[in-house]
Amino acid sequence: MSLRSARLRRALRAAAVTAPAALLLAACAPIVPFDPAPEASDADCASLVVRLPDTVAELPKRETNAQGTGAWGEPASVLLRCGVPVPGPTTDRCVSVDGIDWIIDESDAPRYLFTTYGRTPAVEVLVDNDVVGGTTAIADLSNAVGVIPADGGCTSVDDLSEVPSEG
Repeated sequence: MSLRSARLRRALRAAAVTAPAALLLAACAPIVPFDPAPEASDADCASLVVRLPDTVAELPKRETNAQGTGAWGEPASVLLRCGVPVPGPTTDRCVSVDGIDWIIDESDAPRYLFTTYGRTPAVEVLVDNDVVGGTTAIADLSNAVGVIPADGGCTSVDDLSEVPSEG
């Protein structure tokens, strides 16, 4: 037996052992269960989903079981749903990250809920702030979310024009 054929046989044997182990490990990360949002079947949600990044804040993308969704991390620490109800006017804090306006719900801290403002359909992103910063997560998602056209945005009192006084 030649040295070359012995090396080939060892390489094949190693592959025969490691390939099933790799498949087994891949099967260990369960699918992240979701309820789809009411408008998850919107064409803009489909465009968004195909643009979702492989990582968010260095967390790997996970498989989900519902249309218009995305998840990252083990356990899932960033969750995205497209097609949620469009928020109306609000006094909640609104921030702009990479040209996308987000309403922030901090009522369940350290889990923060970010919902796009001024885009139809709306997108929500739930972030476990103990694992990853919310701004980092929504910044990493901005290219995908940006495919949904803006039809409004955040305003502040400073943005409003003065109302003329009656004289």
